[in-house]
Amino acid sequence: MKNRIWYYVLPFFGMVFGVWYLKNSFVDVVYSDYIRLVNSYLPDVWNPDKFFVGDVLTRIPLNYLARIINTTFFDYRIRFDQALGILSLGLSSMLLISYCIRKDIGILWYLCLMAVTFSLNKWEMMVNGSGWIHFFAFACFYYHYLVLERIWTGREKKGDRIRLLVLPWFITLGVAGPYCAVYSLTLVLTYGFGFFLTWKRDKRWEKSYIVWGISAVIPLCLYIWSNARAAEGQVGSLGASFVSGLLENPGYMIRFFIKSFASMIIGIECAHAKFTSNLPYLSLGLLIMAGYGLALWFQFRRQLYEETLFPLILTVSGILNHLLIWYSRWGFLDEDYGMASRYALQFQIGIFGMLLTFALVRQKIRAERQKKNEGTKPGSVLSQTLMAAVVLAVVVGNGYTTREELKKAPARKYSCMFRAELARDFENRTDEELSQHFEYWTGSIEGGQAVRAALEILKEQKWNVFRE
Repeated sequence: MKNRIWYYVLPFFGMVFGVWYLKNSFVDVVYSDYIRLVNSYLPDVWNPDKFFVGDVLTRIPLNYLARIINTTFFDYRIRFDQALGILSLGLSSMLLISYCIRKDIGILWYLCLMAVTFSLNKWEMMVNGSGWIHFFAFACFYYHYLVLERIWTGREKKGDRIRLLVLPWFITLGVAGPYCAVYSLTLVLTYGFGFFLTWKRDKRWEKSYIVWGISAVIPLCLYIWSNARAAEGQVGSLGASFVSGLLENPGYMIRFFIKSFASMIIGIECAHAKFTSNLPYLSLGLLIMAGYGLALWFQFRRQLYEETLFPLILTVSGILNHLLIWYSRWGFLDEDYGMASRYALQFQIGIFGMLLTFALVRQKIRAERQKKNEGTKPGSVLSQTLMAAVVLAVVVGNGYTTREELKKAPARKYSCMFRAELARDFENRTDEELSQHFEYWTGSIEGGQAVRAALEILKEQKWNVFRE
């Protein structure tokens, strides 16, 4: 293994880049999800009645702690939440790098991973600081998968088996929130795969996988039970069944699904500015889908999972996230909805798995060539060409999306400045204005009233845009 400790340097610059982007694209003023959070939990963040509610197990306890710290020391600044998001993104990159160093992943593949990690295709999640916990959740997912990887590859550390029992409870009920579904299902599939493979290889039943699987399922069931007690419903969705939508409008459903894959090459706003037909969307989406297929083919054709399980876990998790967004968001009747920036964090986990799989395959190909002293085997040109096309499209597309987002940064900051001025004058504004400009139930009187109530709380406490 080569000395690649310097790999840890680049994430620092990535986090600095994220902070610089936020400084140039945002002014500290509440909007969107923060309106609901202010009305639900402020000003008395210590009130147990606001924690012990019917769906308490879905409320992500770390968020309560973050709000206490934010209101106590920072006058409820969104910058605090944004900083937590950037730090969590950096933590995810560190965990990925630890795997790259152990597997001796080359510098070009490493740079591709970092380009995707710190791409601004996630701008919406980065700017809306209320989603910082989701960045941290994915860091926790990576950590859990790496603990499982250690056991799978015979590098088990003391306490790893206990960690696999405890982590699902902490992550599902304390961190993951709505992302726990794919996380839990990924664990169940992984444990089932390990159980089957152990039996096939050693002709023995490895009961540990059953115990770990049960430990993953129970907190998920508790989350689902608690979520059923939630008072809030989904706004804007059609509410029809998935099967009825698939039968009545299959063209729309298929386009929705394929386009969601295209979002990992080009951001939705960039796509809207460049594309005038569905053909580019569908072409890019099909390319990424082909990349997923190729990665899975490599995994099982070359049995990469025998040596390392981490890339396969990430790849499967990415596919499951696409399926989840397709199932849960088709009802908004917008075939571009699955391309929204807010889903990039969920989709990029699959891109990481794909890139790591390709990197390991290239390592094997080079080793085979050196051992046999022969050129590319017949029939491998197509797979190598597809691999190169997918990697090039992902890197160039993310670079282009980042560049275009940097161009939009001043306009986003100007919108925030206008919103801050509007907030200070909210008593003289109509409910429709407040709802529109604070992006909360846009255009509705109820949304405007909620914005007004939130701003009254902040003004009374002299927090956020009203701080002295």
